[in-house]
Amino acid sequence: MKTKAVLTDADVSKMLAAAKACANQNKWAVTIAIVDDGGHLLGLQRLDGAPPVSSHIAPAKANTAALGQRETKVYEDVINNGRMAFLSAPTISGMLEGGVPIVIDGMVIGAVGVSGVKSSEDAEIARAGIAALTA
Repeated sequence: MKTKAVLTDADVSKMLAAAKACANQNKWAVTIAIVDDGGHLLGLQRLDGAPPVSSHIAPAKANTAALGQRETKVYEDVINNGRMAFLSAPTISGMLEGGVPIVIDGMVIGAVGVSGVKSSEDAEIARAGIAALTA
């Protein structure tokens, strides 16, 4: 039987704080969502000025990254390269860049999703949050 790490409340708080610091440093108004490996929401923070819809998109990106065990940019690229049928994939809806899985010891234990600025900037914020966990 394998053993794997799980996210604690302290881990979620640490990642949210680091992601928020990255966003604030760049003056980016975003929503940050953190989920466990099953895509269940553990933490959400909508920064001042973030669009209301971002509070729906960020968790969807995180959920998709956790369940798919890969960055959501992969799905966006598949669709942009013409595989439109992928839009009908069940259970996942956040197929835009900005969802990043949290990988510890080779296992996905959750994901961070960010929404509110350019997708590449969303992903940058998500990675900053994850970096705080592994620092």
